[in-house]
Amino acid sequence: MPDMYISVPYDTDGENGLRGDPVNSKPVAGSIPRGGHPAYDIPDTNEGYEKAKTELKNPYEVSEENLENGKAMYTIYCISCHGAKGDGNGYLSEAEKFVGIPNYKDRDITDGSIYHVLMHGKNLMGSHSSQLTYKERWQIVQYVEVLRTDLLK
Repeated sequence: MPDMYISVPYDTDGENGLRGDPVNSKPVAGSIPRGGHPAYDIPDTNEGYEKAKTELKNPYEVSEENLENGKAMYTIYCISCHGAKGDGNGYLSEAEKFVGIPNYKDRDITDGSIYHVLMHGKNLMGSHSSQLTYKERWQIVQYVEVLRTDLLK
């Protein structure tokens, strides 16, 4: 039993695991990604934005519950810049901390483009992917569409 006295050193932070495979190179069979939804694989590029804009659709039906939570999340994360009406006149805009915040009325946006911007950010807006769950992001998308419709009237 020599290994009991002289252990074989394994570098736990090493590049290769016990069987010689790279560490974390394959997901565990049957595992579910964090959040229970597939990873967002549309790249943060202009082409990725256009792809999301045309191909990405909201998987949730518009409902009172989704709109209510979308409004709550919008109030927490979006209202300070985009304003309560989505007109770009939030507190930070009025205080001249940020200029040029877009008005939803003036934008050619879709469910997919809104979701893409929540995931990756755009211009001065940073990503909100770590603050919001998959469902919450789509609920905000629904609420932004309601605001946009109201602005177009």
